[in-house]
Amino acid sequence: MNEPKQYEQELWRAVEILKSGGTILYPTDTIWGIGCDATNFEAVENVYKIKHRVESKSLIILLDEVSKLYDYVEKVPDISIDLINSLNKPTTIIYSNAKNLSPNVIATDGSIAIRVTKDPFCRDLIKLLGKPIVSTSANISGDPSPVIYRDVHEDILNGVDYVVNLYQSRVNSSKPSTIIRLFENGEFIIVRN
Repeated sequence: MNEPKQYEQELWRAVEILKSGGTILYPTDTIWGIGCDATNFEAVENVYKIKHRVESKSLIILLDEVSKLYDYVEKVPDISIDLINSLNKPTTIIYSNAKNLSPNVIATDGSIAIRVTKDPFCRDLIKLLGKPIVSTSANISGDPSPVIYRDVHEDILNGVDYVVNLYQSRVNSSKPSTIIRLFENGEFIIVRN
């Protein structure tokens, strides 16, 4: 268990890095992730470079509250609120017509993948930053996603600006979040289960 003082220190240090346009390696509600301010073009660009990932593959962003969806999506279908509130496992929903985000975090069709996280550290981080954060698996593109901290590749560790020193022995999930593609008419398909 992490001490409350260490938790606070790590939280504030990570927020400081994010506010300055930096990248972090951090524990999420699924696997270890690389994060940055999702509204900062250069920071998002650096995440693609760290992962050796082509920019045509969009990224997932995290929000701390359902109500903030309306700040980043033109039209939030009612069913999305029901889905978020009813699903117990971490679920990312792809929405049409993203707004107020860095263009390079949005897919070429204008959609954005958003997960409203229930993880306390991620929620606190987003709340203090006051903006959504990128959450992409902490791996080189094409490599397996790291379930625990010790599986994170050295290139990732050296590529980010800060490594959050919390929960490094914790195992949250053996896989990334479920992804659902939601259409404005309320229909949806499961992209990744």
